[in-house]
Amino acid sequence: MRVLVPLATKQVVGIVQGEHVGALEYVRIREIIAVLDDMPIVTREQLRLWRWIADYYMCPIGDVMAAALPAKIGDKSYSFSAVKKRRVHLPEYTGEIEPFHELDAQQAQAFGEIKTSWQKQDTTLLFGVTSSGKTEVYMHLIREQLEAGKQVLYLVPEIALTTQLTDRLQRVFGEQVVVYHSRVTDGLRAEIYRQQLYAQPRLIVGARSAVFLPFRELGLVIVDEEHEPSYKQQDPAPRYHARSAAIILAQMYGAKVLLGTATPSVESYYNTQTGKYGLVTMGERYAGLQLPEIRLIDLKRQYHRKEMYGHFSDPLVARMQEEIGKGKQVILFQNRRGYAPMMECEECSQSPKCVNCDVPMTLHLRDHRLTCHYCGYTIPMPQSCPHCGGKMKIHGFGTERVEDEVREFVPEAHVMRMDLDSTGKKSAYQDIINAFSRHEVDVLVGTQMVSKGLHFDDVSLVAVLNADNLFNQPDFRCYERAYQLLEQVSGRAGRKGNRGEVLIQTFDVKNPLFEYVLAHDYARFYASQIAEREQFHYPPFCRMITIMLRHKELTRVNRAAADLQRLLSMVFGKRCSVVIEPGISKIQNLHIRTIQLRIEVRANYARAKQMLQQQIAAIQQNQEYKSVQILCDVDPL
Repeated sequence: MRVLVPLATKQVVGIVQGEHVGALEYVRIREIIAVLDDMPIVTREQLRLWRWIADYYMCPIGDVMAAALPAKIGDKSYSFSAVKKRRVHLPEYTGEIEPFHELDAQQAQAFGEIKTSWQKQDTTLLFGVTSSGKTEVYMHLIREQLEAGKQVLYLVPEIALTTQLTDRLQRVFGEQVVVYHSRVTDGLRAEIYRQQLYAQPRLIVGARSAVFLPFRELGLVIVDEEHEPSYKQQDPAPRYHARSAAIILAQMYGAKVLLGTATPSVESYYNTQTGKYGLVTMGERYAGLQLPEIRLIDLKRQYHRKEMYGHFSDPLVARMQEEIGKGKQVILFQNRRGYAPMMECEECSQSPKCVNCDVPMTLHLRDHRLTCHYCGYTIPMPQSCPHCGGKMKIHGFGTERVEDEVREFVPEAHVMRMDLDSTGKKSAYQDIINAFSRHEVDVLVGTQMVSKGLHFDDVSLVAVLNADNLFNQPDFRCYERAYQLLEQVSGRAGRKGNRGEVLIQTFDVKNPLFEYVLAHDYARFYASQIAEREQFHYPPFCRMITIMLRHKELTRVNRAAADLQRLLSMVFGKRCSVVIEPGISKIQNLHIRTIQLRIEVRANYARAKQMLQQQIAAIQQNQEYKSVQILCDVDPL
């Protein structure tokens, strides 16, 4: 239960986890001011999960509790007894389910193989190509659990995905479907949390924070799009991965786990090859549809021939006009928001940078402002160079500029944009998706949001406007992410009717990554990546922890990083740790240095983390480094 306790000069809310046994020397005991609940609000399984996350991801359990409990529950004026006296916002469970679609041959085979796989392994990976009908298989598995009186947790990586998915699930399961994510109001989140304590056999659809809900009779956890980086929490702590937490959660209840994706993460697929997970594949699209035809457009050649319309190649503009003329729809993918990533002086080549962060500021032309996407700092759009007074030019392009160029070069098209800037309002996702579904929009321009699991019947053409910025990154996972994004966004085309088409604009048509994308050949892609990772000793052939050091003084953070790395080298070996200056070396006026620590797979991971914490503690005992923030990111992405 929650209790109110005195801490320094204020009163804070805490959760009683248990009773201490044994002597408490040198500890000042404080009296509890009040017990705020008349019933337990955290289950034993939740506490076990909190402790696992705190231990595994090397963070205080208080940080886990803050992430786990809805904001209202942390309020000392909030009580569950008061909630029970109000009208309940959520309908009570009725046990009724709508008629189901029959599974086709491929789906029925996958359904049976999943059940068989679960007899040997509790976690199974369902590897099904885009539009193969994975969701229908999920629903049949969910129905079995609900009819047995069990609860189901259905995780999705992005809020944008829940809109179409929830509508589909509610048509079948009705009021049993409950949606839980950050855009649900605080009051409703607290009410969902309370109802979960009563063990109603609900289907919870949610983003990563849904793993923290209380469960009583959990029977199945589905992690859809399991490869998505969005499942990993970055800042603030706990920096947990919801996929890993979901597997641990399921183990606590004896529940089964199904990981679903068309582009498995390298680590998950490796787990199927080593026997840790089961594997079920769906290699054909539903109803005999073909996978889309993918074509590369050589931007070097297009620019040389002067066959470009802004950032659109001549073939792309022609194909857009043809498809829109037929009443079809187009999705354009550009993985940068704003109008342009930076402005640059034609005379001195200087770019306006954020005063708080070591990054160029992004141009948002509609607002006539430059904005830092890391701290939110904004300035008016400069008319001349602040350094030399020279003329400023726009460098690069984002979704806002793409939207404007579509209107210029394909004037007959109705255009809408879906990115973080256009979806700030609560109902924005729903409004955009509904408008596109109703054919009020011909062209949807977007960032990664448009690549993730959305289904539109009439999308015949998908274009990637600049594929090169996906894989030109100093990160051992950049090819994996690029392959996944290109395959996923391609999968939005041709989901009903004729075969879809995908055009990928690139300056590097000979990049070997495109061989695998054009052939939709995950097996060869995985073979190349796993061989490279084994050769250079990257996960899954080692464990990795990133230690981040932050301080407002550059020299101090440099010294702290060097001293910590020296200690780690003595403990783990010289080749196991290296100091890295990150691509963005200052955020919100704090200079950043990172140490990448690799630990042998065979090593005792818990003991290794304990030794790491000892070395961090030794550094922080140094008076010079007391003000240096030192944070750990376990299994970073």
